[in-house]
Amino acid sequence: MKSTFKMARTSMMAAPLIAVAGMASAGGLSEPVAAPTPVPVAPAPVPVAPISDWTGFYAGGQLGFGQLDSDDLTEDPDGLLYGVHGGYLYDLGSWIIGGELDIDGTEIEDETADVALDSVARAKLRVGYDAGNWLPYVTGGIAQASTSGAVDGEDTGSFGGLGVEYRISDSMRVGGEVLQHQFEDFDGTGIDIDATTATARVSFQF
Repeated sequence: MKSTFKMARTSMMAAPLIAVAGMASAGGLSEPVAAPTPVPVAPAPVPVAPISDWTGFYAGGQLGFGQLDSDDLTEDPDGLLYGVHGGYLYDLGSWIIGGELDIDGTEIEDETADVALDSVARAKLRVGYDAGNWLPYVTGGIAQASTSGAVDGEDTGSFGGLGVEYRISDSMRVGGEVLQHQFEDFDGTGIDIDATTATARVSFQF
């Protein structure tokens, strides 16, 4: 009787162990799976703005329109003008300075007074602001005008104005310029002449 009781008690104690072993073998109890370690992602590179540099020699051409204003002329003649220019700019960072020489031929003539403006040559100082691909600037200097007809001569005066350029590429830029000229007592004739010009410009840097 005691043997039977011991066997029954042993069977009751072993039953849970057998059940656990069966569950483990059936996949009821699985080993814990470690979570994958996240892979660090490098931050995207910060875009760098292109460095603007206007320093260098340049040359090009211009085409535009001009008008004379004088109390000594019978009218205020106007007409086409065309020319070439060349110069050098130096980029200081925010500000740009430079010098330029240019010359325009013109089709401006007062037929009644028989006075024609043949050409205008200029020596310029330019001061501008570096706005990336844009360059607004002021300019001024000395101008020499040549006339023919009833007033046949040359005279030196002054001029000032505004301009702007836009850089299309490292070697090419386009722009526009408006200048106001003054010639007092032109070539000793007692005639005072003002001239306004507006031109579109194309320049190549090298």
